[in-house]
Amino acid sequence: MIGIVYKSTGSWYQVKSDNGEFYKCRIKGKFRIKDIKSTNPIAVGDKVVFDLEKNGGEELGVIKTILDRDNFIVRKSVNLSKQIHIIASNIDQVFLLITINNPPTFTTFIDRFLVSTRAYRIETILIFNKIDSYEIEERAEILYLKDIYEAIGYRCVEVSSTQNKNVDAVKELMTGKTSMFVGHSGVGKSTLVNAIEPSLDLKTKEISDQHNQGKHTTTFAEMFDLSFDARIIDTPGIKGFGVVDIDKYELGDYFPEFFALKQGCKFNNCIHTKEPHCAVKDALEEDRVSWSRYKSYLQILSGDEEKEHFRTDIWNEEDNE
Repeated sequence: MIGIVYKSTGSWYQVKSDNGEFYKCRIKGKFRIKDIKSTNPIAVGDKVVFDLEKNGGEELGVIKTILDRDNFIVRKSVNLSKQIHIIASNIDQVFLLITINNPPTFTTFIDRFLVSTRAYRIETILIFNKIDSYEIEERAEILYLKDIYEAIGYRCVEVSSTQNKNVDAVKELMTGKTSMFVGHSGVGKSTLVNAIEPSLDLKTKEISDQHNQGKHTTTFAEMFDLSFDARIIDTPGIKGFGVVDIDKYELGDYFPEFFALKQGCKFNNCIHTKEPHCAVKDALEEDRVSWSRYKSYLQILSGDEEKEHFRTDIWNEEDNE
């Protein structure tokens, strides 16, 4: 039988077969895919071949094969640097949820995520969530970030789930597609999903007052069929996002504004750091390239994890010297 993985708990998988039935499945022995060193060989969204076996009075599935993936999105394993974690596969688009202060989403996280989705050819839409909760200065920060990301080709949508602002616009973007929702814990993923499809009734929790951090409400990635010809993959909150190995000479290609300028660099292998006559650095000095994006680029280039975070409200001319 052939089916699609809708939920993974690490040892058991919920698989929806071509006939529309769900089966509880497991894998037998070790499972490797084209030498990918992954903490989870099977991910939500995978198309799999499985056999059914009788186990007492229950019919269980045994996954035999994973069919070729159209795409997948991964992040470095937090504790095992040589391994990756496949978040989901066969995705049409990703919605990255961003909040300014409850909890804060830093540009380093946004840019790392965008590099990965661009590398794996997955369209990404930025959702600026909880816009009903912001004061004037925070609204200005949202507009500033929107200007940066819209200028380089990313669609940005301001959303308030509680006030139903632009929820229908998100639904329209999702129709006919498999979408993944990603963001830090507490950015309002489950609340937005519930606004989009109230019948799902996903668990939500308040932000922790002590650390202004979100509390995890989703433990495992899970896909849901929606009532308006769409599927959604809800994911656990992600604290950090380690970019999987990208050659330093190719990294700039995943920053679309850098890629558009690279032909103007003197050297074909310019990495936009210390080289003379660099079109990216020239554009940076002329404010045609965002300093926050360039800082993210340098951090990824150096191999640093997200040890430092940059906020738009603390950048000033001293930072840029």
